[in-house]
Amino acid sequence: MAGNAVAQAGSALDSRRELARRPERSRGAAIARALWLFARRKPIGAISGLIVIAMLVMTLFAEQIAPYGYDETIRGARMKPPGAAHWLGTDNLSRDIWSRIVYGARVSITIGFATIALGTAAAAALGVSSGYFGGKYDLVVQRIVDAWMSFPYLVIILSVMAVLGPGLLNVVLSLSIIVAATGSRVIRGATIAVAQHAYVEAARAMGCGHARIVLRHILPNVAATIIILSTIGLGGIILAESALSFLGFGVPPPYPSWGSMLSGSGRTYMYRAPWMAVWPGVAISLAVFAFNMLGDALRDVLDPRLRGA
Repeated sequence: MAGNAVAQAGSALDSRRELARRPERSRGAAIARALWLFARRKPIGAISGLIVIAMLVMTLFAEQIAPYGYDETIRGARMKPPGAAHWLGTDNLSRDIWSRIVYGARVSITIGFATIALGTAAAAALGVSSGYFGGKYDLVVQRIVDAWMSFPYLVIILSVMAVLGPGLLNVVLSLSIIVAATGSRVIRGATIAVAQHAYVEAARAMGCGHARIVLRHILPNVAATIIILSTIGLGGIILAESALSFLGFGVPPPYPSWGSMLSGSGRTYMYRAPWMAVWPGVAISLAVFAFNMLGDALRDVLDPRLRGA
């Protein structure tokens, strides 16, 4: 009898452990199924997501992936064409272009994500507060945004960079200003649409404060808009950073940037060694394409009005 009781207790314990594991397994299966459906419905978006993941891996493990340092001079390898020893060739200073492309991804991804994080946070604060409170506050904020957006973006960025000077942090600050201004208009429109729903009025009738309504009801329902804006905006930020580096206002040398690789030796030796300009251009184009296509795919999936598309 005692043996049967111990066996039953052990069986019950095993059953409880199995039940505890089931939510984790079902959660993992649900995530895997969602990813499979996303890849099946949006194959270009899935391929773009893989490219983005590859760029993130290059950013995190650049030292392990790149065979040479980003400023390492290789003896006797000046302007070598692509081959087995140097996959993408070398530049006029005998530096491996593949290694510089890998380290350049770190610059682009770091600036892109930092700018989107800072700019989107400011855009969400402006857009949600303006759309939720409305009235004179909304009027003043939107007139300031309109005035700011009336200037050409490149003029604003170059003016800020001329005052602050080149550098990673200054590039992030200058680009985040543009992201905050443009993104706040879209987030404001989404906030106005959400604020008109009955559950927001019900929350007010129950005595909920503004902070609780915004955090519990407004922000979760505009989160999809913020995610889509952030993903699509990353491609534009990478392109803008490359343009600044091309003009000499980006990250100062010797640290590699795709734009500076184009403007420096790539432009000078374009006809003698075309690979010096081709590969940085391909890297910029691929990154912008990947983020834009991924953003479009996420928009189609997250926007309820486009889920049938």
